[in-house]
This record gives sequence, C-alpha cells and structure tokens, in this order.
Amino acid sequence: MKRILTAVLLALAVASCEKNTENTMIVSGNIKGLKKGTLFLQQFNDSTLVVLDSLKIEGDGNFSFSEEVVDPDVFYLYLEKEDKNDVNDRIMFFGEPGEIVINTSWNTFDMNPKISGSASHEKLSEFNKMLSNFNLKDLSLMQEAAQPKYQENTEALDSLQRLADQNLLNRYRYVLNFGLNNGDSYATPYIMLTEASEANPKYLDSVYNGLSPEVASSKYGKALSAFLKEQE
Repeated sequence: MKRILTAVLLALAVASCEKNTENTMIVSGNIKGLKKGTLFLQQFNDSTLVVLDSLKIEGDGNFSFSEEVVDPDVFYLYLEKEDKNDVNDRIMFFGEPGEIVINTSWNTFDMNPKISGSASHEKLSEFNKMLSNFNLKDLSLMQEAAQPKYQENTEALDSLQRLADQNLLNRYRYVLNFGLNNGDSYATPYIMLTEASEANPKYLDSVYNGLSPEVASSKYGKALSAFLKEQE
C-alpha cells in the first residue's frame, strides 16, 4: 500500500512539473558592455508596474529569468545602472511560454534590442514597424506646418490638415486590416485596445469575431470583449 501511495504521489509530482513546464517563460540573453547593475523583470498588475524578479549583474551582462505565464502578455526588462540614469533603461516585449532571448547593449539598452523566441512579439514588431511610417508622416506634417511660411497661409495650412486627416484614416485602416488578418495572434487584441480604441466599434467587433478561440479567451481577448460591451 505504501509503495502504491508513493508511486501515485510521484506521478502527480511529475504531472505537475510537466504542466508547469508548459507554462514557463524563460527570458535570457546578454547586455553587452554591462559590468555592474540590477536587472528587473516587470509586468503591469492592476495598472501598477510590479517587479516579478530581479538579478544583480556583476562582471558580465548575461542574465536569465523564469516565470510562469498564464496568457501571453506584455512584460518589461528594466535595467538599473550604476550611473543612476533612467533614460533608455526599459525594454518592452510580448512574453509567452517558451524560451525568449533578448540581446542588447548597456548604453543603448532599449534601442533596437534583438528579441527572438516569441511569436507574439514578432507579430507586434511587424505591426509597429509599419505603424512607425504613419507616425513619421504625422511628425513631418507637423514640422512643415510650424514653418513661418505657413503661419499666415490659411489655404496651405488647410491642405496640410487634409493630408494629416488622410494619414490618420490610412492609419486606422492599416490597424483594423492587421487585426482582421491576424486573428490567431495573441498580440492582435492588445493592438486593438492600444491603437484602435477610438475606431468605430462595429469594425472592432469584426476583428474580435475573427479571433481564434484561444486568442479570444486570453487576457487581452477578454479585455477587448469587455471593452466592446461597454461601447454598446
């Protein structure tokens, strides 16, 4: 009887380990040039940025974190350097179960870090790369409108405004089309909530209805559903 009980407990322990492994996110990498500092793994919880884990780095920039992930979600790596400068010290990434590798440099910490291993983050990066074109267009139009030659030229300013309005419309079209074409990505409902919350609810509803069952039942899928119900 004792042997049977031991075998059952061992089987349960193994099953528990296997289950946890399936939901484990391992974030590792190297911060080139970093000799001394503290690295934090962070996540928003009820609108508060909380520390999930931390690691003191001395001698080299290698790091590794392990965290249980219920749903793919947004995480942050925050580097507290000895220079006490908070600028360029936080990397945002879309985490999910599996191995994620993040490589960067200490002096350009959040500038073009190399992130691999997360399909959700790759999809978010693809989206952001295109979205930056619309943002740059907006910036260009704003800079042009600020030039002295436009200040007393109402017709020219109206022309720039029309271009800005068209750019905004094209931006929304891109965001919504991206959502309609990527219903199997956990990044999609997050993108809709952060970049298209002011869009016509009927279009967002079409995006939501196109989500896969797994994505619709995820954290951001549920959040998008709740947001749409508030708009009714």
